[in-house]
Amino acid sequence: MGTVFNHLGQCVTDLERSRRFYVEVLDFVPWREINPTDEMSAKLLGLSAPLGMTACYLERDGLVLELLHFAGEGGRPLPARERPMNEPGLTHISVSVDDVAATCVRVREYGGEVLDDTDIEAAIFVRDPDGQLVELLPMAYRDSLQ
Repeated sequence: MGTVFNHLGQCVTDLERSRRFYVEVLDFVPWREINPTDEMSAKLLGLSAPLGMTACYLERDGLVLELLHFAGEGGRPLPARERPMNEPGLTHISVSVDDVAATCVRVREYGGEVLDDTDIEAAIFVRDPDGQLVELLPMAYRDSLQ
């Protein structure tokens, strides 16, 4: 029996803002959007209806990022909290970009935050508009892996 990667899911508070951030700052490509039924979604996700869930799928280099937005009372997002890097679970998304400094400017323009104190010249962390950590690396890093 085979296994293939499907997607990573991320809860967002403003779907349009997050879609713009990932598409216009990090060059993800919109793939599809679905609105599954509350009954099905609530059961799968362990939440209470009404959820009013929209799942927006974006793709980049074979990675599919699912932005989950909940418009219903049962899916109201909890406040974001900072997670230390050594807390078990997914910690960040990492992308290589042509120009790290220019990308940092765009991160700020699109509602994200640049974590200047993490800048080690070879990499820097930023946060998307909902606080998700994204590591920015120069394209030379990716090229060195090949």
